[in-house]
Amino acid sequence: MLLRGINHVATVTNDSDRLHTFYQEVFAAEVISDSSEFGDGTGPRLSIIKIGDWSELNVFQITGNTEADKQVPMFGRGRIDHIALQAESLETFIEIRQRLMDRGAADDFVTDFGSILSIFFRDPDGMECEVCVENPDAQPGVTHPPGTRSQRFP
Repeated sequence: MLLRGINHVATVTNDSDRLHTFYQEVFAAEVISDSSEFGDGTGPRLSIIKIGDWSELNVFQITGNTEADKQVPMFGRGRIDHIALQAESLETFIEIRQRLMDRGAADDFVTDFGSILSIFFRDPDGMECEVCVENPDAQPGVTHPPGTRSQRFP
């Protein structure tokens, strides 16, 4: 393989501070940069949130932007439907799941896709995202359709 993974996903918000707080408190993410997009101080506010060893969210704050208010169903969202984050371990997945539920960002449903477990959530802007982890109960070659509840999280 010639790639390590996705370097960053760029998203638009009208409230960077709210997103910073959410990603810091739920995922222990780090805001590594927060300034104007261009070195001369012009352009929208751009913050970079480190969400993994090689992955970042590049958040552009556009005052008055209403895109987040236009929630549409899955597969009607344009070329990118959602992003999925990889939990470090089953233990961190459990912790993240609880933090998401505590904030009302996710329900308790964990999907068993076979080789991975997954929980969907919405960030404060309503962007649908997912957290995945390797399934310790997976059986080689066995997959499950979306909507299959994990027996580990009944």
